[in-house]
Amino acid sequence: MTSPVSAPPVTVVGIGADGWAGLADTSRAALLAADVVIGGERQLSLLPPECGAERVAWPSPLRPAVPRLLSTHAGRRIAVLASGDPMFYGIGRALAETVGPERLHVLPYPSSVSYACARLGWPVEDTQTVTLVGRPLASLAAALHDGRRLLVLSAGAATPGEVAGLLRDRGFGPSRLDVLEQLGSARERRLTGTADDWPHLPGDPLNVIAVTCVRDPGALRLGAVPGLPDAAYENDGQLTKRHVRAATLAALAPAPGELLWDIGGGSGSIGIEWMRTHRTCRAIALERDPERAARITRNATALGVPSLRVVTAAAPAGLADLETPDAVFIGGGLTAPGLLDACWAALRPGGRLVANTVTLESEALLADRYRRHGGELVRLAVAHAVPVGGFTGWRQAMPVTQWSVTKQETEG
Repeated sequence: MTSPVSAPPVTVVGIGADGWAGLADTSRAALLAADVVIGGERQLSLLPPECGAERVAWPSPLRPAVPRLLSTHAGRRIAVLASGDPMFYGIGRALAETVGPERLHVLPYPSSVSYACARLGWPVEDTQTVTLVGRPLASLAAALHDGRRLLVLSAGAATPGEVAGLLRDRGFGPSRLDVLEQLGSARERRLTGTADDWPHLPGDPLNVIAVTCVRDPGALRLGAVPGLPDAAYENDGQLTKRHVRAATLAALAPAPGELLWDIGGGSGSIGIEWMRTHRTCRAIALERDPERAARITRNATALGVPSLRVVTAAAPAGLADLETPDAVFIGGGLTAPGLLDACWAALRPGGRLVANTVTLESEALLADRYRRHGGELVRLAVAHAVPVGGFTGWRQAMPVTQWSVTKQETEG
């Protein structure tokens, strides 16, 4: 490829369902001046004959082809067609990562979200967007809250029916769905119904799904902060209980984009609720028991974070070659030889480690590490009110000793 200094910019033109007629003069001029136009088959078909540039369709899979196609046409005036706003879940991100933002000249068009909110009368800033393009359907589940308005970017004609099915399965059957097809074109259409009795067959593949979330009164309520009800998890008893879980996540302090190692995953609750705090949070659960590992995957899918990675292996051997974590939680196996040392060595400076235990042997181990590294050592005790004859008394759960610490720059 030509050098970044001398190479011409890559012009990225957003286009809507109304095609050439809806483009601004600057966008038309950029396409007419291009030597080559790269885009999807549908987008390229919207160009008129007077746009005489060579037309190149993206292959599938698209992302790996971006560097190759740009290299093939280096030195030519390249225009790339994108649906709507190229920088909103569009090709603009991949292009910026490939050639650098300084070489991009982006001419956006109103996104499908802008169009949909305009049709629905919904404020854009109060509407959450979830994309199912190239992502699992289950990822929608984490966004479901009573009264919330969602816009779902559809993967195709079958997506509205699939979304309706997921809403029914997750206790949101009464939710209203508005499917907006071909937004901005002469063929624009709106289909309406509820998830419980969605009456429509698959329609146009170019659609956006508006969801007005309504929770079934009998469905389990899941909040937006850590400490979900224990009943939200399939488990065999190996579950960090709700109140301790909330305290543990507070100590781990997840932030957007960070990676957690959940050692001794059990039912997966710590990793799952870490990921639910922000869509960019990532987690790896290490669980040696295959049955429990499969259970973690099912729980992650049910609770809307299907991208949680599960490694079926024992620690510390299973930690080899994993990406450097921003935080580590150890919920089991503390006395395994070398486990604490391996986790501490892997943790980046500024990262957090939190370990919970209920045994005296592990508690002694944590007390020793507290003396060496500092941090905070606490005992968490929870009691539940239970019937005692005709009265009510307290039943004490086993106390949990928790060590939490931030690794300093000078510590190895």
